Amino acid sequence: MQEDKMERYQRQIILPGIGTSGQQKLKASKVLVVGAGGLGCAVLPYLAAAGIGTIGIIDGDKIEESNLHRQILYSSEQLGLSKAKEAANSIIKTNPGIEILVFEEFLTAKNAAETFSGFDLVIDATDNLFIRYVIDDTCLACNKPFVYGSIHQFQGQVSVFNFEGGPSYRDIFPEENGAAPNCAEAGVLGTTVGLIGMLQASEAMKILLGIGEVLSGKLLIYNLLNNSQQVFEFGNASVPKKPHISVSFEMMSPKEALHGEAVLLDVREPGEIPEVKLDKLIQLPLSLLEEGVEKLNPEDEFWIFCHSGVRSRKAADLLYRRGFRKLKLIRGGAKDLLTEARSEKPGKVSL
Repeated sequence: MQEDKMERYQRQIILPGIGTSGQQKLKASKVLVVGAGGLGCAVLPYLAAAGIGTIGIIDGDKIEESNLHRQILYSSEQLGLSKAKEAANSIIKTNPGIEILVFEEFLTAKNAAETFSGFDLVIDATDNLFIRYVIDDTCLACNKPFVYGSIHQFQGQVSVFNFEGGPSYRDIFPEENGAAPNCAEAGVLGTTVGLIGMLQASEAMKILLGIGEVLSGKLLIYNLLNNSQQVFEFGNASVPKKPHISVSFEMMSPKEALHGEAVLLDVREPGEIPEVKLDKLIQLPLSLLEEGVEKLNPEDEFWIFCHSGVRSRKAADLLYRRGFRKLKLIRGGAKDLLTEARSEKPGKVSL
């Protein structure tokens, strides 16, 4: 990303856990938004403004007057025009430096797999229950997470499904109940749509950046009438849910990690790039950590890293449950750690 383009994102870059490397991750990311209605109109401007490199919009609908109280990307002059195309025209003005892919068609079970193939994650911005199951089944088959949002009058829901082996939409809503009303039948307040859409955009960016706590296995319900917020936990229907110990682990910079005396623990899968070879480094993938934990000494101090930070936090949780107490997380992941190491010892660190 060019130096002169970074000023646009400066207030975002200075946030803990993002930085220049995080902004580069967003630039390299590809996100598909299914639906350019109320939720889509709330999600899309924030994805564009944040610098998501490629945004896909799929919707075969046309703009109607009854849409305008909540679908804020459109105006009265655009009635009868394509929602997907007009939404794209609007957000490209917000950020001309991103790429917009427009699909002027409705998502179906026939075109879902091909449409999803070029994207990292999918955001469900529909109000069609059947299509939501299509999104879930296709994301599960393609191993892609999807960010769910739905609206009912003054209330909205947000969750993340199919994220790193987490629960799917069918785990919490197993039956395709066609009786659920849509916005046209039940009514909707525009600000409800705006709030839930922004929460969906936030979840998508946390996934892409590998920061924060993603709403995987959790359903957030927000009621605008009384400002109540509830979070319900659920698990995979076929997998017993394990108790979770919520622990806050200290974060450290790559430079601090390189100059410390602790064991560096790489929990990425074999073959992931960049390859990191350093003194006092152990490679033990998260997928094998449960069975390989016996090889580690609980009395040692471990500083853990992965690609983006999500797996390292899960690894730290697992080790904590097994009695390990000297645990820290390396901020920035393998790429930042390797960059720091190579700057200190040029030519002596593997890429």
